Amino acid sequence: MKAIQVTQFGGPENLVYTDVEDVVAGKGEVCVRLYAAGVNPSDIYTLTGTYAFSIPQLPYTPGLDGAGIIESIGEEVTNVSVGDRVFIASLMQSKSTGTFAQKIVCDATSVHPLPEHVTFEQGAALGVPALTAYRALFQRACLKPGQTVFIHGASGGVGLQVVQMAKSYGAKVIGTASKPEGKKMVKQAGADVVIDHVTEATIEDVLALTEGNGPDVIIEFLANINLETDLKLIAPFGKIVIVGNRGSIEINPRLAMQKECDILATALWNTPKDEYKQCIHGVMGMLQSGALSPIIGTTLTLLQASQGFEQLAQGIGNGKLVLIID
Repeated sequence: MKAIQVTQFGGPENLVYTDVEDVVAGKGEVCVRLYAAGVNPSDIYTLTGTYAFSIPQLPYTPGLDGAGIIESIGEEVTNVSVGDRVFIASLMQSKSTGTFAQKIVCDATSVHPLPEHVTFEQGAALGVPALTAYRALFQRACLKPGQTVFIHGASGGVGLQVVQMAKSYGAKVIGTASKPEGKKMVKQAGADVVIDHVTEATIEDVLALTEGNGPDVIIEFLANINLETDLKLIAPFGKIVIVGNRGSIEINPRLAMQKECDILATALWNTPKDEYKQCIHGVMGMLQSGALSPIIGTTLTLLQASQGFEQLAQGIGNGKLVLIID
């Protein structure tokens, strides 16, 4: 079968499209014929060989998220059958062989039903992005209906799902994006208001959208740039959840004291097993009801995986980046 194989750590040039041995499902495992795979920033970090959360044994096939059809099942598998449409969230399953391939073998608990109205591309956009969005909103921020959520960088794969989830729960949503196409996607996802990324000069404009109070919840994707601005924006007793960060920042802790706000963070790899299961069930419920409908940005072929990594690293494009697998 065809797959992306990594034999040495480094950059996108080390993603090699090649023939590998067919995979076979063992006891408690399933084999899925994949039709799409999601590309996440964590895949890029893992490729460097220095990512604290994941250093795989070489050679390996990247990819945690995907969607396809169950081709075969191993002994003692009862939750799915051959021919079922499924999406894969293999983050917690180290035995997974990677979704950047025509087939994957993974633990049966890593596959979940994909409703007929959801495409394989959308199914591949679940996994890490959807679970991160759910955890940030409901397990870390403890979002309540009627609150205002401000998403600082809402046009990415996670941000757009945060918008949909928050709206489905009865929140008012303000999202930011830097480009017209990104703003269009954020609006399509259901945001009440879409604006440029907030700077020191535009804080008052955002406060005006919340009657001067500030948002109750801020979901932050670039904390090293925006955290101090967030502290000035957040409502008293509000919650800032850091989902993304690319460096250090100096802040004045007195800003947090003045608001008595909470600065929280989430990294999906840290999620306790019981809370991870809650995330899965929450995402599945929203998917089945139609409240969650992932928005796809760029699609590339499996052969173009290295191009996808380069685009993601450079911040090119909006929405979810997905690899189509023939």
